[in-house]
Amino acid sequence: MDIRKVTANIGADVHGVDLSQPLDKGVVAEIRAALLEHLVLFFRGQRKLSVEEHVRFGRYFGDIDLPLFRTASSPAPEVIVLDQKNPKGEGADSWHADNTYMPAPPMGSILQAHLLPSIGGDTCFANMYAAYDALSPNLRAMLDGLNAIHSLEQMAERTKHVMGASLRDKVDQWPPVLHPVVAVHPETGRRLLNVNANWTVAIDGMSRAESDALLRLLYDHVRSPEFQVRLRWNTGDVAFWDNRAVQHYAVADYRERRMMQRVTIAGTRIQGIPDAERANGKRGADRETAHAH
Repeated sequence: MDIRKVTANIGADVHGVDLSQPLDKGVVAEIRAALLEHLVLFFRGQRKLSVEEHVRFGRYFGDIDLPLFRTASSPAPEVIVLDQKNPKGEGADSWHADNTYMPAPPMGSILQAHLLPSIGGDTCFANMYAAYDALSPNLRAMLDGLNAIHSLEQMAERTKHVMGASLRDKVDQWPPVLHPVVAVHPETGRRLLNVNANWTVAIDGMSRAESDALLRLLYDHVRSPEFQVRLRWNTGDVAFWDNRAVQHYAVADYRERRMMQRVTIAGTRIQGIPDAERANGKRGADRETAHAH
């Protein structure tokens, strides 16, 4: 398997692996390690995956997260087909992590291009470790102790003219949740910026004016090209990104049909800095106890 970085901060092209075939544990471990290092992997030149093949590949990395709602063209409960001709206003054309309105947002998503417009329809990805690290020490120190409210409601309202009642009907099922503004990645232990324009509605404990100003500053910061990679799709390409540390943006610049197939992998509750420190302290205490015995 050949893995090559495509920018300094995020993204790698992967060649020499056929995702339509069963993979051995060594290859799966290599892919997981590459995902943690590069945050988004682009598997170039894959053949069109069947539903079963796509789901099998996803299950190597965790349980499959069932989509909030299925489109008419979705062939199975575990898969969502994004079949669009004029995507403007559907919510993907803004910087976001997937489904942070949930108590335990997805670990990652695996997206394959099945049909593409003649031009346009790229997807951009941004590194939230780099976004956090680039903030001033004083701002990082302030953000480290804050929580933010994430909610399905604002997206339901924003997209009602194109989505109808399909999202609005789900709002009562998913009450607002609190997540740390700065999260700690459960596998790498690194700190990352954890607010996004689709689902974050307010900073907890701040006035509306303060919250809006701070969120606007952070959203503008995330847009910096230094944190980003832009994928120009070819039919068959597969993108696998770590939703815990990546935001993405589907560029809505096309007027021809674009059909993508996606499988999403279930995640765990987001840890803030105090949670991670408590967990590390407990692990350390457990190790000391084990050594004492």
